[in-house]
Amino acid sequence: MVSATDLVKSTSDQLAAAAKANAEQVSAAAGLLLGVIRADALVFTAGAGHSLAAVAETFYRAGGLASVYPLYHPELLPLHGAQQSTRTERRSGLAEEVLAERAPGPDDVLVVFSTSGVNPYPVELAAGARRRGAAVIAVTSRACVAAAPRRSATTLVEEGTVVLDSLVIPGDASYPASAPRTGPLSTVVNAFLWNLILAEVYDRGTAEGLDIPLWRSSNVEGGDAANAALLAKYEPRVPALR
Repeated sequence: MVSATDLVKSTSDQLAAAAKANAEQVSAAAGLLLGVIRADALVFTAGAGHSLAAVAETFYRAGGLASVYPLYHPELLPLHGAQQSTRTERRSGLAEEVLAERAPGPDDVLVVFSTSGVNPYPVELAAGARRRGAAVIAVTSRACVAAAPRRSATTLVEEGTVVLDSLVIPGDASYPASAPRTGPLSTVVNAFLWNLILAEVYDRGTAEGLDIPLWRSSNVEGGDAANAALLAKYEPRVPALR
């Protein structure tokens, strides 16, 4: 029988290991986001395939930063065509098409989620943002990058200003431990690392006296009113908020 206890423990151990391994990187990433808030700039977030789940986690959700601009192309989402999404993230040149519509500048930061960290879209997106003067936070797995076939001139690890390592093993599956076939962890760990960054942004920012722009749940008293002010500020700059 599948042991839920085993899976809970292995997932908990993975999160604890990721937190320990990335302590300095989380602090550095939080520092970059605090710079964005001070400059009244934007945090751009991007990914492809199932890494778009992490992008959704960053955007327009209770407890999340309001100053997030999600970079997106519909062909990257498996729900719009599973095989097409794989072909699309391997297509060189798409990143520049996306950046041509809206790109981060020197005061902004780009966060790129990609577990494999080798496909042209995330790698070229990071490289394009850096050419435009933006810092890049790469959330990836160094082990997966090392094991994956090279499809770009560089990797996301090489293009990141700050690199967070999810510690996910090649193939992403985690269960059973002896021969992993299921229980993928990248989505869970990516969300956890993002929340660690947000927690540090909140602690350091409030201690500094910054007003951290955080969404409230629309299903709590006062949530809609609090969000209305954030929408008025960011909707003109973030079309996806409309």
